[in-house]
Amino acid sequence: MLFSARQRKSVNFLYFCAIAAFALACSQAAGWWVNFNIPVNSTLEWNGFIHFTHIRNYGGIFGLLQGQGWLFGLLSLGLLGGIVVWLYLGTGVSRFEFCCFGFIAGGGLSNVIDRQIHGGVIDYVNLQHIPYWNYIFNLADVMIHVGIWPMILYGLLARKPGRYSQS
Repeated sequence: MLFSARQRKSVNFLYFCAIAAFALACSQAAGWWVNFNIPVNSTLEWNGFIHFTHIRNYGGIFGLLQGQGWLFGLLSLGLLGGIVVWLYLGTGVSRFEFCCFGFIAGGGLSNVIDRQIHGGVIDYVNLQHIPYWNYIFNLADVMIHVGIWPMILYGLLARKPGRYSQS
């Protein structure tokens, strides 16, 4: 059975929404668990490599601009809105891109919700024994990376000739 371009886009948009909802639900559930089981500024050692250290990030990526979380929240909402509009209005957007953007949108929205509910993002994944690495992040950040990196690699390695041409 052949689908029209409009039907394919509708199905792809459903994939986007389902993946975004999954990423959002998982990220919020993990943050909720950390918030109610690990006191702020304390650590639960899972093993020698992974520790769960409950902190609040009141800034942006890598803790930059502490106290300016509202700015990152607004920026995130603008970017998420732009993604939705681009996916809805764009032509030639592949299912792969819809799925990748689903992870990005779900993770990004989870961080926005954290900022609104808790005043900052709940970060907790603390990896040990990595030289020059001292960052703590959350599952929403992982979801964002699950969407970004495959799309970057796809864009670099699997370019279709003429796809981004001016015509």
